[in-house]
Amino acid sequence: MKMQTLLIAAAVAAVLGGCQRTSFGGMNTQQQPAPLMPAPVGGVQSGQLPPPGMGTGANSATAFPEAPTTPTETTAPQVASANAPELTREALIGRWSAGTGGTTCDVFLSLTKWTGGYRAASRGCVGNAAAISAWDVQGKQVILADSSGNQVARLYQSANERYDGSTATGQPISLSR
Repeated sequence: MKMQTLLIAAAVAAVLGGCQRTSFGGMNTQQQPAPLMPAPVGGVQSGQLPPPGMGTGANSATAFPEAPTTPTETTAPQVASANAPELTREALIGRWSAGTGGTTCDVFLSLTKWTGGYRAASRGCVGNAAAISAWDVQGKQVILADSSGNQVARLYQSANERYDGSTATGQPISLSR
């Protein structure tokens, strides 16, 4: 009986001992560390900046380059070149990389009938190219249209697997693979 009592007492002591809070060498673990000293800062100067292009020092001639300019296209949509090859719808099926306004995106052409011709879809496109949802071939030109059948762009074959043209607003556009 003494052995059982001793074992029960040891078990109770172990359970109660596990619930006891301990501290590490008398250190208070809730104490925050001392704040750091801020880094030294140099003096602040005030005054007028020189006008653009009037730099100071040895590199004053190269202070600011001229801002780039981009030509704006305001011409009517391009007409297919007289020597452009005849097109077939089957040759246009699949994924194309469309370039317009300095950006590129994906355009997918299928042979599913749709308003304005055949079904098309664009991914990652902005501006006029984002509205492409239909396409068709008219003579030597590829016509891209929106979901209402309104023309978005006209393109003609300019190289193998490349078509160039312009949007209805006159912006250059290309399809290539």
